[in-house]
Amino acid sequence: MAGFIPETILEDILSRIDIVDVISEYMPLKQAGRNFRALCPFHHEKSPSFMVSSDRQIYHCFGCGAGGNAFNFLMQYQRLEFPEAVEILARKAGISLPHATGNNGLAGIITQIYKINELTADFFAQNLLTTAGSRAKAYLAKRGITEETIRSFKLGYSLDRWDGLLTYLRTKNITLSQLEKAGLVLPKEGGGYYDRFRNRLMIPIYDAKSNIVGFGARVLPDSIRPGEDKHIAKYVNSPETPAYTKRSHLYGLNFAKDSVRETDFLIIVEGYLDFLIPYQAGIYNIVASLGTAFTGEQARLIKRHTHNVVMVYDGDAAGEMAAVRSLDIFVEEGMDVKVAVLPQGFDPDTFVREKGAERFKEIIKNALSLFDYKMKVLKSKYGIATIEAKAKVSGEMLSTIHKFNNAIIKTEYIKKLAHELSISDDSLVQELKKLKPEKLSPAEQSQSRKKTVIHPTEKLLLKLMLEESRLINTVREKIEPSDFQDERTSRIVSLMFNLAEEGKQVEPRYLISQTGDEEACRLICESTFLPELSENEKESIVDDCIKRLKINRLHLQKQLIHEQIKSAQNRGDEATVQRLMREFHTLIKKE
Repeated sequence: MAGFIPETILEDILSRIDIVDVISEYMPLKQAGRNFRALCPFHHEKSPSFMVSSDRQIYHCFGCGAGGNAFNFLMQYQRLEFPEAVEILARKAGISLPHATGNNGLAGIITQIYKINELTADFFAQNLLTTAGSRAKAYLAKRGITEETIRSFKLGYSLDRWDGLLTYLRTKNITLSQLEKAGLVLPKEGGGYYDRFRNRLMIPIYDAKSNIVGFGARVLPDSIRPGEDKHIAKYVNSPETPAYTKRSHLYGLNFAKDSVRETDFLIIVEGYLDFLIPYQAGIYNIVASLGTAFTGEQARLIKRHTHNVVMVYDGDAAGEMAAVRSLDIFVEEGMDVKVAVLPQGFDPDTFVREKGAERFKEIIKNALSLFDYKMKVLKSKYGIATIEAKAKVSGEMLSTIHKFNNAIIKTEYIKKLAHELSISDDSLVQELKKLKPEKLSPAEQSQSRKKTVIHPTEKLLLKLMLEESRLINTVREKIEPSDFQDERTSRIVSLMFNLAEEGKQVEPRYLISQTGDEEACRLICESTFLPELSENEKESIVDDCIKRLKINRLHLQKQLIHEQIKSAQNRGDEATVQRLMREFHTLIKKE
């Protein structure tokens, strides 16, 4: 988790900041005994179950299980990567961070591109206010874009010249090599460079942190000469650069993320104006997919902000198929996706302008489930009147159902599909079994890692060791990490033993940064917030827990050997049976 940042610096940061102060900057906390309480910011609840410990410098929600130290809170609340959270808290603590020498070159280039793009956006924005930009300004007015929206999104105009931007940025001491890396100029065949964008409406593309990473450029309708319309692309985007990868960005996410936090769902549209017009009308939890096929990277980017998505594509055949192709991506990521269907001939831009924002919200509210939408499209495409048509529809539906990791969901969708097609459940189950297992998605991998409920004895012993460092050595002398049945607890205890042996701090806030594991982090926080125990009981409780763990381990070992004996008997392996019987009797004597 810590990456290249030394553990000593992470510990220094955590020792200098107070998690109560950090969290209080984002939400109100009320004192509750030695701790602080609030409504959890990570899930909807009516009664506060979010606890913050000033003593332990950690937080934990008893409702959704969220927990961690100050780094984890910023990562969850602000949707930051670990190094970003460290940077913020390091500044707060007055600590300078070392830079990763291996990444300095790339990081420097990316920062440079951000600055160049900012200058470029300012240049385009100024062009829009000139006589040369009047046509672009008139086009925006015709499309219903207000002056406020133009300013907020820094819309602009690229001059109808081969070197307008190039000449301007050269006066700002930007080299031709830097301009080429930023994707703003193209090399000429005979040498030299020329502007990539000319005589177009310019739309800056921002990343989630509001850095300008590239540009979208729309041709102006009245600038196309007769006969050229088939050869000129309506939109041209920046090429991929060190700062911009199209498949990893969503237009408008930096503007939408606060609203997404409040509503807990995100609307996805296709194009820039499909985003701008609804946003301008007060629909803020919306992004655009940059006019490309939706990608897994984009889905994972959204997942940092919400698990709930409503897709809105044009009400035509192309739009329908684009939506269908994107559905499985969300299923693979374990997200809840719906599709809002616009009337034929409308896109979000024209619908909001003609029908208004409230009607658009109604469309969103009545969005179809993944199953219902895909069935609607497939029925329209194939029909279900013939056996062959039913086979095609069921085949495509099963490919989606197959991707769900939840057996209950699969079963219910099978029943629903069988009802829709008037065929038997059994035939669909047989077809589903024929589908080859696919590589586990990130969501499925996470699900597969989930373990059974941890035994209270293990949690209690973990809590005692987290509260009293002196007890760690007591426990270490009597049991091994392998004596803990749950793999998560075993890993945490092993780390605690190692840290204690090295003479390092084993406080929860530091231990969390060492684990680098979300499940371990939650377990540490949950155990720490278990009810307090009296001092005079702790020693005896530790002894009782150790005895219980040893008994449980012996019981499991006996079970395992018993199963091995049965297996050896079935094989007729008498020698192995005798050896295992001796081991079994040895374990009985230990009880």
